[in-house]
Amino acid sequence: MTLTRRELLIRTGAVAAWATVGGAVYAKHRGVFDGPPQFDRSAFPEPERSAAAVLRAERYSGDLEGLVADGLRLVEARVRGRSVVLKPNFVEFLDDHPINTQPALVVAAANAFRRLGARSVVVAEGPGHRRDAEAVAEQAGLLEALDDARLPFVDLNEAPVVRVPLRSRYTGLPALWVPTVLHEADLVVSMPKLKTHHWVAVTLSLKNCFGCMPGRVYGWPKDVFHVRSVPNSILDIAGVIKPSLAIIDGIVGMEGNGPLLGDAVHSGVVVISRDPVAADVTGARLMGMEPEKIEYLMEAGRFLGQARSELIEQRGEDPERLAKQFAPAPGFEHVVA
Repeated sequence: MTLTRRELLIRTGAVAAWATVGGAVYAKHRGVFDGPPQFDRSAFPEPERSAAAVLRAERYSGDLEGLVADGLRLVEARVRGRSVVLKPNFVEFLDDHPINTQPALVVAAANAFRRLGARSVVVAEGPGHRRDAEAVAEQAGLLEALDDARLPFVDLNEAPVVRVPLRSRYTGLPALWVPTVLHEADLVVSMPKLKTHHWVAVTLSLKNCFGCMPGRVYGWPKDVFHVRSVPNSILDIAGVIKPSLAIIDGIVGMEGNGPLLGDAVHSGVVVISRDPVAADVTGARLMGMEPEKIEYLMEAGRFLGQARSELIEQRGEDPERLAKQFAPAPGFEHVVA
């Protein structure tokens, strides 16, 4: 069912009120997952062995399209004939801070999917900090790059939505309103920046799914999910979006006080996987972090993908050889390897 704007505004008030009353119980968890499984095993198969490709990319120039295409082949992504939505990370624009997925990589990924026979490719984002997604995309140079490449852009904060029941129970919400463009896509590709995060240690392909949630339903900066705790919300949102692929922009990442005010780190890598959890585990290792100490990531490994490093086949470059020690976000010094 697609809602009209009027219906959404009415339901938005109901959701906001529910979050205020019922969210307090779930907010207490703060990402400490020590109880029984909070998901339906019938909806989430037991994670199996996965593969993650680490590709060396020293700069945002050269044949990035070929590099992404090679990575997609390395992880045996099935692309031909499928509709693809690329979900980069364009949360805010601040000079001298590497916050957003680089537009050159977004366009290169889109062209790689086209080269491999995708039926359609769309770029979509719903920033949490700014109501005007196109303004952020324009400031960051994304819109111009998309126009040049003849790629459509969808504002996920304003797009039509459909109600999707949750099969996980970390936030206590029974369902989420998901943009129809994501729900109907054959492949949703999470394209985050390799960054630290002051609430959850690292923000990678799973956390990037926050931007899939429409602001006109869940507020700014997606208030409903902050009330119910960010780690819990990461799990429920990723569980309903189920990104088919992850492409992590680690050419230049961010360390320290991420996801907005940290410092640039030149890592010179791109990570690609059909398993977003495996991609994030690999990304954490590339940042010099111990994935086993990142609670939401380990919980995601129970049902969203493979979190055990020994069960993730590393293809392409060796992540241990290319790892750089990122300064952790304040309060997360304990996750440093």
